[in-house]
Amino acid sequence: MKKVVKFGGSSLANAEQFKKAGDIIRSDASRRYVVPSAPGKRYGSDEKITDMLYACYAEAENGRDYSEILNRIRKRYEEIIDGLGLSLNLDGEFLTISEKFGCKAGRDYAASRGEYLNGIVMAAYLGFDFIDAAEVIFFDSSGNLESEQTNEALAARLSGTEHAVIPGFYGSMQDGRIKTFSRGGSDITGSLVARAIQADMYENWTDVSGFLVADPRIIDNPEVIETITYRELRELSYMGASVLHEDAIFPVRKEGIPINIRNTNHPEDKGTLIVESTCRRPKYTITGIAGKKGFCSINIEKAMMNAEVGFGRKVLGVFEKYGISFEHMPSGIDTMTIFVHQSEFEEYEQSVIAGIHRAVQPDTVELESDLALIAVVGRGMRATRGTAGRIFSALAHAHINVKMIDQGSSELNIIIGVANDDFEPAIQAIYDIFITAQL
Repeated sequence: MKKVVKFGGSSLANAEQFKKAGDIIRSDASRRYVVPSAPGKRYGSDEKITDMLYACYAEAENGRDYSEILNRIRKRYEEIIDGLGLSLNLDGEFLTISEKFGCKAGRDYAASRGEYLNGIVMAAYLGFDFIDAAEVIFFDSSGNLESEQTNEALAARLSGTEHAVIPGFYGSMQDGRIKTFSRGGSDITGSLVARAIQADMYENWTDVSGFLVADPRIIDNPEVIETITYRELRELSYMGASVLHEDAIFPVRKEGIPINIRNTNHPEDKGTLIVESTCRRPKYTITGIAGKKGFCSINIEKAMMNAEVGFGRKVLGVFEKYGISFEHMPSGIDTMTIFVHQSEFEEYEQSVIAGIHRAVQPDTVELESDLALIAVVGRGMRATRGTAGRIFSALAHAHINVKMIDQGSSELNIIIGVANDDFEPAIQAIYDIFITAQL
């Protein structure tokens, strides 16, 4: 078997956490390819190395002395190296970084050095080969991932390498400049490596024992999801659930490679298995609940709207003109409601309203602000009658007014709109009726 293992920042924050990661890797001979993040926080008020690098580069970019911050970053790595008992010296690397900062090599270069240095430390600790991600992960001139070129380069480089460490989060552009993924992008690197070597499993090690049914900041000690499909995960990730970078799904999905979310601090826990499809019956009717606050709705009414060809296109054209994307668009015979991010809409609200009037001559246009959207997701809903009714019942019992409900044709998810103030109570009510009631 071949496994790719990615360790997040909290899993590599200090020497003690490094040792835990090393024990996990050495306990299974199939864990042959390692993707490390930059060191994260060691305690609550601590700084992440990536944030320190951004701050350090900002000083350099503004022509100020950045040596003090760079020295603090160096000490973090020296503490890890000393704690692991390694005879590794990063002086040359830090000299290069200092020179590059002085030459203003760019924020992406600065941010990438956290993973780059941690990769060097991890390779020395494990005795694995170190492969600079800039040599095998490529972006085009617009900053978009060149997935096929990357796959070919990774596959060729790793074909003759039994054990390797490939730093996460970055690659290079056609002109050689460093380019990073968005924050959390080490998950994507791990996925790319897993695809390239046709791994049997991609293990993503973090500080939680899998994907949770609901946000633990809202639900006390929520249940762990045992198995979740890529499609379910996409729905939950889009609505704010964040354990894995949502773009990390695509490379492994192409190859049918499962992802296992595991806990570095509790390696005995099975975690959550993310798969293309499964015949395993879900433990509960729903797989997960996630949501976001900060939406508003634009309700448009016009008699005989349904008979007017192109009505929806004309309305959405107004939003497109002002660069506003919509989230959901439930409609009736004479009504259309559009949900958008309130922060994006507020600046242009009067222009959009005027544009709608000019485009379709509505009878009325009404706005409602401070709304939240909640996604209830689960493959088990397809085979279960009355799921929407149970949601309505739970929310009514909690005295929560439902502003909108929208169910996709896949029967995989139900979206509910509520007031911002009802967001947390609504999630609690839904969790209780589907999960707590069955415990």
